[in-house]
Order: sequence, then C-alpha cells, then structure tokens
Amino acid sequence: MPRVTRQHTVAHHLVQGGLTDLKLTEAAQKQDRPGLYRVDGFSVRSYHAPDGTLLTVAGAYGPDWVMTRAEIRNRLEQPYIRYTVTDDTPGLADHEQLVRWATSEELQSRRRAAAARQAPLVAQLRRQQSEQDAEDAGQSALF
Repeated sequence: MPRVTRQHTVAHHLVQGGLTDLKLTEAAQKQDRPGLYRVDGFSVRSYHAPDGTLLTVAGAYGPDWVMTRAEIRNRLEQPYIRYTVTDDTPGLADHEQLVRWATSEELQSRRRAAAARQAPLVAQLRRQQSEQDAEDAGQSALF
C-alpha cells in the first residue's frame, strides 16, 4: 500500500523546481482542456487510490503542456525528492500524472540506471587523471 501523498508537498517541490502553480480548481482540472491556458504551468488535486490511499494528481497546462508534463516527471523523480510519477492510471487525462512515493526497489533501480549512464564519463575521467598523474610523475624528475 503506497504512502499518502499530499498535494501541497508535491506543489511545493514543483514550484521549487521553477514551475508555475496555476492553482486551478478541481472542476477546472477535470475539464480536460490543457491547451486553454496562456502560461505553462501545473495544478494538483487529490486522488483516492482503489485501496483508499490519498494520492496526488499533477496536471500540466499551457501551450506547451507536453513539455511541462515531462518537467513534472523529471523534477519529482529526482533522488532527493523520491516520488514515482505514472501516467497509466485509469480515469486520468493525457495531461495528468499520478504522483506517489517511490519504493526502495524503484530508487535502487534509478541509482543503477544513473550509474550505467555515467559509467563512460567516469571511466574517461579516471583515464585522464591517471594519464595526468603519470605525466606529473615523469616531469617531477626533471626539476
């Protein structure tokens, strides 16, 4: 069973990430017209999971709502924020995503994926450092 996800906490994380909170009413959010708004932003509302847990739905709005939706996912799935964002929940519109706390397995898999993405860069930096150390060691004998 997922932990309760409060909408004001989710909104706070998104605002701290530079997104604009449009503070739409729940009725306006359920109209399913994300492109109607002139400013790119988000709005959150509560959602009751089938098991009764209170979760949060974050919706993207504005002329470029698809990009805002991606920004919402990127911000909330940062390792220090620890949410999981899903968009396959029944009853949600295309511009909405369900936000819940990430499990430890999800966080570990994200860490492994990040390490795999960074592995080539880390190897290159280590190789450059070892070449620099070897070069420094050879030149120190000359002085």
